[in-house]
Amino acid sequence: MSAERDEVCWVPVGEVGEVRMGKQLSPASRSADGQMPYLRVANVFEGRIDYRNVHSMGFTHAEKAAYSLRPGDILLNEGQESLANVGRSAVYDGQRDSFCFQNTLIRFRAGGKVLPEYAQAVFVDWRRMGAFARVAEKTSISHLGGSRFAKMMFPLISRRRQLEIVQVLSSFAEAQEAAVEEIAKLRAIRDIVTGRLDSYERMPFGEVIVDGPRNGIYKPEGEYCDAGVPIVRISSFEGGPSDLSHGLLRVKASDAEVRRYGVSAGDVLINRVNTPGLVGKSTVVDRIAEPTMFESNIMRCRIRLTEVKPKVIEAWLSGPVARAHFSMRTKPAISQASINRSDVLSCPIPRIDPSVQVEFIGRLEAVDSAISCSQARLGKLMHMQKGAMAGLLGSGVMAGVEK
Repeated sequence: MSAERDEVCWVPVGEVGEVRMGKQLSPASRSADGQMPYLRVANVFEGRIDYRNVHSMGFTHAEKAAYSLRPGDILLNEGQESLANVGRSAVYDGQRDSFCFQNTLIRFRAGGKVLPEYAQAVFVDWRRMGAFARVAEKTSISHLGGSRFAKMMFPLISRRRQLEIVQVLSSFAEAQEAAVEEIAKLRAIRDIVTGRLDSYERMPFGEVIVDGPRNGIYKPEGEYCDAGVPIVRISSFEGGPSDLSHGLLRVKASDAEVRRYGVSAGDVLINRVNTPGLVGKSTVVDRIAEPTMFESNIMRCRIRLTEVKPKVIEAWLSGPVARAHFSMRTKPAISQASINRSDVLSCPIPRIDPSVQVEFIGRLEAVDSAISCSQARLGKLMHMQKGAMAGLLGSGVMAGVEK
């Protein structure tokens, strides 16, 4: 079907390029002849490929011809635990035939009517708008599937318009990269500021805890509802500063439960059960909009505010000394690990004069404010990019992948 005029032609993905699943890893392939480096889900991020930590397996001559990569090939995540990440994509920019790819990825090789950069921009929008999530097979791991992907309807437009879109998006990408670099520099400055806490004498965290550590409340899935009490879960914060005043799930709860398991400004929340790398992540409750509880995989600590400031504790618990303390004390279980009350009480924290803590918080808040401004600027650029994409293609084009 021709797309040389300016209208959009809807064509199956498999008709505008080649769709291929990668080679499946097997025990035999690990030691087989013809070893070649291959890319997998862990290497493919949105808009970039990480060529570090690349594994190898054996490929026959025919398999190398089928699974080798060329510049301009697009790799998409075929399967992910997180449904939102299914279809995450990047354009391969390495040397021709230097890498192959595993069956956890889908390769799209654009035909003559499609610019790879335009196709990848379409795929990024599909992922963000939930198009891949709608067609994915949903089990414990969500799968896009090569055949389902090949049947999705692609908005084919003239190469002239594709090039216009790519040029506009390239300008946005440059601005976004500058914002990302600025955020990285500011975070490095933040690390320097928080690193100064390492020079102080230390004491056990338990010396300044006046209540806790207390485990939160367990609520089964059936207790979650739209009109209940907000509850802080381990997915509600990443570690460090967080906003727990909105966006939380809600559960049914009695007044007694809210009183017992409620959180207040200044409370320190520590993740006690999670995957090994996340156990011990912590945050301080800054403010809440209404009575709010915390779940059973979290411990709550209330501290003596005359001796230590919550923001100092938050910064310290997110740092390398506290993280190493919790990492050494994790108790492994199937796919998870945990820490307990004694691990929290024994965690070393710096002993600092309250007036020095105030000065530290002032410096930290100045850096955090600059980071927030840069993050807001990055978010605005991303929003503008989405609007530009929709405007260049026309209303509803990106959402209409199932025409």
